[in-house]
Amino acid sequence: MKNVVNEYRARDLMQDATEGVSEHLIEAPRTIYIGFDPTAPSLHLGSLIPIMGLVHAQRAGHTPIALVGGGTGLIGDPSGKTAERQLLTRELAAENARGIRAQLEHFLDFDVKTNPARVRNNLDWLGDITVVDFMRDVGKHFSVNQMMAKESVKRRIEDEESGISFTEFSYALLQSYDFLQLYRREGCTVQMGGSDQWGNITTGIDLVRRMAGARAFGVTYPLVTNSSGAKFGKSEAGNVWLDPELTSPFRFYQYWINVEDADAVRYLKFFTLLGHDEIAGLADAVEREPYRRAAQRALAEDVTRRLHGEAGLAAAERATKALFSGAIEGLSADEIADVFADIPSSELSREELGGEGKPVIDLLVESGLASSRGDARRSIDGGGVYVNNARVESVDAGVTTEHMIEGRFLLLRKGKKSYHLVAMLA
Repeated sequence: MKNVVNEYRARDLMQDATEGVSEHLIEAPRTIYIGFDPTAPSLHLGSLIPIMGLVHAQRAGHTPIALVGGGTGLIGDPSGKTAERQLLTRELAAENARGIRAQLEHFLDFDVKTNPARVRNNLDWLGDITVVDFMRDVGKHFSVNQMMAKESVKRRIEDEESGISFTEFSYALLQSYDFLQLYRREGCTVQMGGSDQWGNITTGIDLVRRMAGARAFGVTYPLVTNSSGAKFGKSEAGNVWLDPELTSPFRFYQYWINVEDADAVRYLKFFTLLGHDEIAGLADAVEREPYRRAAQRALAEDVTRRLHGEAGLAAAERATKALFSGAIEGLSADEIADVFADIPSSELSREELGGEGKPVIDLLVESGLASSRGDARRSIDGGGVYVNNARVESVDAGVTTEHMIEGRFLLLRKGKKSYHLVAMLA
């Protein structure tokens, strides 16, 4: 067996581990699980560290289980939270849960013959057990004193304003019961998760020992922040999602290509499958030629390719080129809207573009790209005005509906960096 613990350590992915886990994972193929609560329509980049933990485990010969919290998602994990979560409806939790496997398929192999990835839903057992049975058979193994000593609970109890409800207080029992059920049903002996899950994991290990007489193990990964201490996985627009429909290839690629030099090499270790020698070479490039951003490009290419495929990566690279050069040839209207979402924009009616169209000079003034009609004429005469990346050759030129890309947009540019997006009114 390949020593996956050594791989975690080499990639700085190991935060804590229970005694004996390395030997356990070397002796034979094991079944390993990580829980994912369906609290949003999609997993986001914050879930990518544990996903990569499962990826490395599967590559080492172990069987990964992604446990969807269809049951626990109705409760909400208090770990790392300062206030109680908004409770999900059963219907929304089920809808969110259905999308998780599709997102995981971009990273885990569900078709390999020897150790295919599996998805399980804890609602399958939590939905059937009665409160009386759970309290009698499981609850008796938990000490309230020990539970109150857990950091995630203690922090909330000390907060007089928010406190902690019995609902969230009971979460650790449910997660521990998950581990017991996966041991009994799947032979699962290892649970992994973020470092904020350490208390829940060790409680589950203890329950497996008490109720099944078996030895179980745990591993946690670091919680990632960027070099400035900000939470990983958020952009100016909010969360970066692992559902390709929610975050476009361009936006996804841009997140990675724009990471700071101080984060690039760490992220190569965390989120790619590049070899250690290749990462070391990219680390050297960051030191010698940071302006080339070789590490960021390798990072963006690797992660975008896995989530969005070769076509998505090509579209992202094409859109990135357009962002810096204005070369929009080959971009769809949706891609243009995505790439130039943050530049100034305005709208025109179809009537304004009828007949001979609207003079480019007027568009330049109305958009603010020119300060006056005289300024607009001088810019056109100087060859510095473009419509859809085509140079405007005459001060008498006009724009018609034929210039609108897919009937929706046209892009004005003055000089090298001044853009304005014009949209057709619906």
